[in-house]
Amino acid sequence: MSHLAILPILIPLLVATLQLIPPLHNSIHRQRISSIVAVLALLAVSILLVVNSTEQTEIYALGGWQPPFGIVLVADRLASMMVFLTSALALGALLYACAGEDNTGMYFHPLFLFQLTGINGAFLTGDLFNLFVFFEVLLIASYGLLIHGGGKQKTLASVHYVTLNLVGSAFFLFALGILYGTMGTLNMADMASTVFRLEAQEAVLAQTGALLLLLVFGLKSALLPLHFWLPRTYTSVSAPIAALFAIMTKVGIYSIYRVHGVVFGEGAGLLANVASPWIWPLAILTLIVGSIGILASPTLRTLTSNLVLVSVGTLLLTLVIGGGDGLGAGLYYMLHTTLVTGALFLLADLISKQKGKAEDRFVPSRPIVQSGLLGGLFFIAAMSVIGLPPLSGFVGKVLILQASMGENGMLWVWSLILVSGLVTLVAVSRAGTTLFWKVSGDRSDAQPASRLQILAVAWLLLASPLLVIFGGPATEFTDAAATQLQQAYPSVKEMMNAVNQP
Repeated sequence: MSHLAILPILIPLLVATLQLIPPLHNSIHRQRISSIVAVLALLAVSILLVVNSTEQTEIYALGGWQPPFGIVLVADRLASMMVFLTSALALGALLYACAGEDNTGMYFHPLFLFQLTGINGAFLTGDLFNLFVFFEVLLIASYGLLIHGGGKQKTLASVHYVTLNLVGSAFFLFALGILYGTMGTLNMADMASTVFRLEAQEAVLAQTGALLLLLVFGLKSALLPLHFWLPRTYTSVSAPIAALFAIMTKVGIYSIYRVHGVVFGEGAGLLANVASPWIWPLAILTLIVGSIGILASPTLRTLTSNLVLVSVGTLLLTLVIGGGDGLGAGLYYMLHTTLVTGALFLLADLISKQKGKAEDRFVPSRPIVQSGLLGGLFFIAAMSVIGLPPLSGFVGKVLILQASMGENGMLWVWSLILVSGLVTLVAVSRAGTTLFWKVSGDRSDAQPASRLQILAVAWLLLASPLLVIFGGPATEFTDAAATQLQQAYPSVKEMMNAVNQP
């Protein structure tokens, strides 16, 4: 049995633990080096997982305990892709933090790595109870990161964030109790092979559990009407943490894909596609509210937060349109939007620091010190996030529009995607012209951005042209991941055979 699938959890967990004790604890320099080495190792492991997943699904049973009773990790195409996406985003956020943001408070690096442990575990786990456990790991780490550096705004945002997530965790446990009571298992493969046998009375209970899970995952992914925590939280944290949080909503979306695609998908008998009637209107409303939020945003960070909301609505639409084609297009779009919005959070911080008291508000202010360099990076990010050719946003939206052709909701999908793109074009154009061209007074005496900060932004933005240059292999992989998610999740028997292999 290969141990590759456990490494994305073990590497950040072990390094974070070492950073809590001397000699790493006593030196921010050593913590930076160890964190960068850990994230580079994660990136290498995730690339190996992606390559291996094209040939076979990695199944790892902790302690050799056989499923469905033991804890099992499943590194299929989708899980491997999400671990790779997390590693790439984390590297950009970490490089930016190492320029000085990590030294504004204590325990940044251990918390950062503990959060990666939770995120990677959530993507790799094969059962719902351990999904809950990894949710708690990533949430506890995010509570610490949220108040890193202190301040009234962060404290206020953290109170709302922590309270909401504690309520969400309680509902998560209620849902798990109901589903375990009706099916007798929380292993997703075992649940998928059990759910269609449920009698009508049991199906009603299981439906309640499934919809409670949709509520919990909707809260994590900021699905309307559970979205109101996101703009305040994302605008109050420091830039590298906001960039890393760009993957947090995707954990919720991934969980909806996984639970409502594998367990309550087409083959769930009486509970087939039980969440689709709810996801469809809520995704539309999330897209509409996110687009209105983009127009009303007073700062670049708020605008980027609302772009995250638009991406949530768009991604959930892909779950209910066009079958595997829609989901495959959604996965490609997820790669694009996560990395580009992460870069925008970092750019907003650089612009804010160079504009003096105006920060990143859309008002005339002093010229930016590195207006040419930051303007160029902003232009690339803007073109990509709007969805203009030749960057990845354009390709992602075209794929989603193509997937909806001939579907019942085609008119809604086309209208919403195109109108949200137009709204984003107007809002981002206004932001760019105000921030870079509407200037008054002398040039700011602020410190220019360091090479490490520019490298972090460039690293994340590099994904956009690369997703176009390697668009063929990328779309083949995401399409195959979508098909595998819907049709070929490993059965319990396959898992047991994999565990028993020498």
